[in-house]
Amino acid sequence: MKNALTIDLEDYYQVTAFANDSRGNWDSHVSRVEANTERLLDLLAAAKRNATFFALGWVGEKYPRLIRKVADCGHEIACHSHLHRLVYSLTPSEFREDTRRAKEVLEQAGGVAVRGYRAPSFSITRDSHWALEILVELGFSYDSSIFPVKHLNYGMPDGPRFPFRIHTAAGPIVEFPMPTLAVGDVRSPFGGGAYFRLLPYRYTRWGIQYLNQVTGQPACVYLHPWEIDTEQPRMSGSITARARHYFGLSRTEAKLRRLLVDVDFCTLGALIPQLDLPEGTLSH
Repeated sequence: MKNALTIDLEDYYQVTAFANDSRGNWDSHVSRVEANTERLLDLLAAAKRNATFFALGWVGEKYPRLIRKVADCGHEIACHSHLHRLVYSLTPSEFREDTRRAKEVLEQAGGVAVRGYRAPSFSITRDSHWALEILVELGFSYDSSIFPVKHLNYGMPDGPRFPFRIHTAAGPIVEFPMPTLAVGDVRSPFGGGAYFRLLPYRYTRWGIQYLNQVTGQPACVYLHPWEIDTEQPRMSGSITARARHYFGLSRTEAKLRRLLVDVDFCTLGALIPQLDLPEGTLSH
């Protein structure tokens, strides 16, 4: 079964964990996004795998040639907002303008249509799923922002676990949630970010295999370019934030190399049309 590989294309200082310390002075940090993304492109080329790159519009403005290179390598360009602000911290009009700007920048830089969206830190929740209607109005056909788990900063713990189509007042949109394993009422996240870095590789591989073979569902794996960069400058922040960001960095690239061999990956844009999608709802 095909699974989706996704890259949240942002730099190390743009993550939510360091937002209070870095936002407003991004230009003052040493950027490593170009070199790290090119390393990922080399890994993907060697494994003959394609991925969806959810890019920040800000990155597209600063490094348009990087966005074009990603697209020219056969990968899908999608949107990860413009300034990496949490959706539930924005008004609908602020969200619309941030997303519109990012989509426009990325389409110009990449020379391709942008149809997919992922919210910073999975911040489309019960309180902010109004954003899906705006995404449809802006021309998006799918979203991958919902994490159906309970988490301090994000999550929709009783949301659908598998891809589905939802109808908004503006029209339909496909939602592709992040991967979870369920034991009774308990849902466990895996397959990306800190979960990929900190959990044993065998658990991630088994989880994907379980979803594919037992539930008949694809998984959506995600990571960031900075997660293969052990030499990135260290940011200030809380102990928790720094632990979540830096632990496991030295093992990520080796894990990814194994995963690219063990799992059949493609882009979300290529995978979604192959799925028999049920209708779903996101009621309050």
